Amino acid sequence: MSAAPIPRTKPLEKHGLAFWMQRVLEECERVAVDFAADPVHDLRVALRRCRSLADGLMSLDPDPGWKQMKKAGRELFRELGELRDAQVMEEWVNKLGTSGDPVASTLLGFLAFREAAHKQQAMRALAQFDRKQWKRWSRTLPRRATRIRTGGLIFRHLALERWTEAYQLSRRAQRGRSPLAWHSLRIGLKRFRYIVENFLPEQHESWIGDLKELQDCLGEVHDLDVLWSTALEMNVFPDGDSRLRWRQRILEERNHRIDRYRERMVGKHSRWQIWRAQLPTGREIEAAAFSRLQLWASLLDPDFAHSRHVSRLALEIYDGVFPRRHEEPESAAERTILRLAALLHDVGRSRGQKSHHKAGARMIEKLAPPLGWSRASMDLIAAVSRYHRGALPRRGQRTFDRLAASERPSAIRLAAVLRLANAFDQDRSGRIDRVKTIEGNGVLVILAHGYNPWSQTAESIARARHLLELVCRRPIQVKALRADRRRPAP
Repeated sequence: MSAAPIPRTKPLEKHGLAFWMQRVLEECERVAVDFAADPVHDLRVALRRCRSLADGLMSLDPDPGWKQMKKAGRELFRELGELRDAQVMEEWVNKLGTSGDPVASTLLGFLAFREAAHKQQAMRALAQFDRKQWKRWSRTLPRRATRIRTGGLIFRHLALERWTEAYQLSRRAQRGRSPLAWHSLRIGLKRFRYIVENFLPEQHESWIGDLKELQDCLGEVHDLDVLWSTALEMNVFPDGDSRLRWRQRILEERNHRIDRYRERMVGKHSRWQIWRAQLPTGREIEAAAFSRLQLWASLLDPDFAHSRHVSRLALEIYDGVFPRRHEEPESAAERTILRLAALLHDVGRSRGQKSHHKAGARMIEKLAPPLGWSRASMDLIAAVSRYHRGALPRRGQRTFDRLAASERPSAIRLAAVLRLANAFDQDRSGRIDRVKTIEGNGVLVILAHGYNPWSQTAESIARARHLLELVCRRPIQVKALRADRRRPAP
């Protein structure tokens, strides 16, 4: 007598991280009954949704829970994948084979044996799956996800990254046509689809039909490739005629799906171009990358208001000390580097107070550069951030030596500015709220509103200005900027 099916609890909304994490727990119960094809498929879908959501959010939110949750379901997902492959191949053999076909009979017998073995492996993986920990994550991680607004420029930028990766894979697959290339394209398109489904509701509404059809099409190409390689591996063909007959059947089905893909995805008016038109272009790409890095820092920095304040002061100092650099084309890029380095300079405090400037630099160096930024730019940001305090930059230090020789003068210049700007808010009070730079008898005078020469902050400023004096090759004097008390003209 078969066991009664496990009822599903009715969710409030059929989307979102909370829904899919709860769905994983429900599908675990259904799968445990007999590891039938439909429950196995549904559990893998739920696990894949959770992992794809984590993949998107962990690129913005540095909380380790995302990586831990993603890793937790990996073994179960893989074991279920091998079982699912065997079940899908059985369906294809029944579809392609004919009555009395010895190849079909041999394949079905082998697949039934393989399915039984994979069920045992999947059963062990399911028993090892920590559902209590998953339930805890299902409470904490959705709360973190609500802190990041979906549908905005940041997620359109993330979708553009996935689009770019998938588009390159599509071009490679159509040039080489190898099973591995088409399988890689299937994965790349799936990653793009999940970003759209999970984080871009407006685009999802108009794109989902094409995305799902193309995903199914490439999935079936992969299924047919796996079936053919399995048949060859098991040597199930009694003669050359049967081998040729099955090869022709599989190729006919496979080519039909590849032709369907090409109809929609090749040419100036392909779906690729339709999707690309609604994703960031030009300066939007740089602005989105900047916003992503700023969001990442804000979720790590325990006092991000201080970092924003330091960023404003740093730009005021830079513009005052290096006014002629506005005429140079690289000045805008330098200002952006300085601004980001200031916003990111305290991320290392999330790892503790000791040597947080070094910890922060390592964290920035490990970040994958968002689309629109290069590895060299991220290393420059890390170096400027690293030297906002502590030792002066010089050869023999790992962070400094990572930079190209042409970038080291810029790193020293920007670090000097950031070091002084950070000292102006050493007490994190925001008391010094603006600065102004003037020339005076070979001395660079920085007037700071809210500056008190008898304070501990003044001592920090006196130390911090040394590097900027070396860069400018002249002394720097800091004075109080008096408020203009003159009344405006009537």
